[in-house]
Amino acid sequence: MSPSLSDEASAQTGRTDPLRPADHVEHPSSGAILAPRLDLTGWARWTWRQITSMRTALVLLLMLALAAIPGSIFPQRTADPNGVTQYYRDNPDTARILDALQVFDLYSSTWFSAIYTLLFVSLIGCVIPRARHHLGALRSPPPRTPARFSRLQHHHSERIEAGDDPERTGEHAIAQATRVLRRRGYRVARYDDSRSWSVSAERGYARESGNLIFHVALVGVLVAVLGASGFTYTGQRVVVEGTTFVNALSDYSSFSPGRFVDGSQLNPYAMTLETFDVTYQRPGTPGAGQAGDFAAKVTIREPGADTRSETIRVNHPLTIGDERVYLLGNGYAPTITVRNADGDVVYSDALPFLPQDSMMTSLGIVKVPDGLPEQVGLVGFLYPTRGVLESGAFTSIYPDLVDPVITLNVFAGDLGIDDGTPRSVYTLDTSGMRQLSGGDSGVASLELSPGATADLPGGWGTVTFEDASNGTDPMASVKRFASLQIQHDAGATWVLVFAVIATLGMVVALLFPRRRIWVRAQVEGHRLHIEYAALARGEDPTLADALHQIRADHLRTTDPTQERSQ
Repeated sequence: MSPSLSDEASAQTGRTDPLRPADHVEHPSSGAILAPRLDLTGWARWTWRQITSMRTALVLLLMLALAAIPGSIFPQRTADPNGVTQYYRDNPDTARILDALQVFDLYSSTWFSAIYTLLFVSLIGCVIPRARHHLGALRSPPPRTPARFSRLQHHHSERIEAGDDPERTGEHAIAQATRVLRRRGYRVARYDDSRSWSVSAERGYARESGNLIFHVALVGVLVAVLGASGFTYTGQRVVVEGTTFVNALSDYSSFSPGRFVDGSQLNPYAMTLETFDVTYQRPGTPGAGQAGDFAAKVTIREPGADTRSETIRVNHPLTIGDERVYLLGNGYAPTITVRNADGDVVYSDALPFLPQDSMMTSLGIVKVPDGLPEQVGLVGFLYPTRGVLESGAFTSIYPDLVDPVITLNVFAGDLGIDDGTPRSVYTLDTSGMRQLSGGDSGVASLELSPGATADLPGGWGTVTFEDASNGTDPMASVKRFASLQIQHDAGATWVLVFAVIATLGMVVALLFPRRRIWVRAQVEGHRLHIEYAALARGEDPTLADALHQIRADHLRTTDPTQERSQ
């Protein structure tokens, strides 16, 4: 057979084969079926369908939850800039890698924002078609009654006497079934034929409505977070006992404003940290050394309002206007005074020392740029309750102030602050400096207890560890500081509203099963054959009981005196 005749025969076979569509085309040589080639529009449509599928939305939601985990493991610049600094100090190589991956700025990172945006698009793409389909389903009547109830898992049949007028009895039976179903919240539709009457009922649209409300509320949460991010700001401030924080941009240690925040939105107030109280479990008791409570007692002054006293505790923030003040951390702030050789004070301040362990061993940096022969940096360790290791090194054996001592290593040289480059007050770059005491310098570190003074190497002057209590109370010899976070979340209320709506939608979706019920009556001689059937849309373990109750109520209202047989 020639190729032309073969092709013609194949085409003829394809047109006459009842199992193939009329426009079926086979590959001319191998007979393989070729998939249609997608152009740019086809690929765009395919990509859109994949992004807007419910499966993709669930995967993206899971990815967003997983992507947020590092934010609770690693410190974030917006919430804990001191923690980021400390992480750099402890793990410099790992910190550089994590910073390149934007882990310290996780929630504003490129990859987290990409997941967030894709989830936003996917949810909208899922919700809109589903809402349109759901509205159409709400307007359409319940489906027609199936021909064979026996094919359904849940079905029953009854035969009752039809009396002298079977048609009237059948009509009456289905009318009663319609009333029973309507009382139970079903949407009903009658489908009657010759000598056969039936009612189709459906309920559970609230399940899909709850699902849609849940997903719409999730979109609302995303919109609220995204829309409010431009008006949200967060700032941190370390406040030492007895000092005052003024709510102005210049008084923040760090400040992270939204796109539309210029500083004029800040509430005008001043906050003074009067005392910071901490209770520790006493030695010899269970959990010795553990903190029992933190309480920052502050005084608030606002324009046109009376001065008031408040207390800030962990997980109990203070609300001032539309801002909330959170207690993030605390520590000791020993007052260090440096004098030159002539006895003139060149530095004096209560400097926060950052805790390094649970026993409150704390690290602090003192920078003296002027007044001495060279710029001087002091690296100090505060031990609240001095203990000595086998190696002879100091350690803290209890977090409260029982026997406090400070050791200081002295460095001289360039502090790196003259070129205008911002430097952290909690770190000291010693690359351009020489060590005068401590370490391998051959000179012992300076050791100071409250009220004591030590000489700087080379006769440059003295360093004094001031006693804040003037020797009256060892427990109050060192001031404390509180690390506060001031936050204004413009979308918090809307996020809460949408979260509550999402929860209610999920509850509705879980409590209202989707099911269909059919009741049909047929005349069989002088008897009436009544059939009941039910079908669940999804898992519905209570469907059999529901059908049994409907059957019992219907037969009771139809004619409770008639004899029934299964």
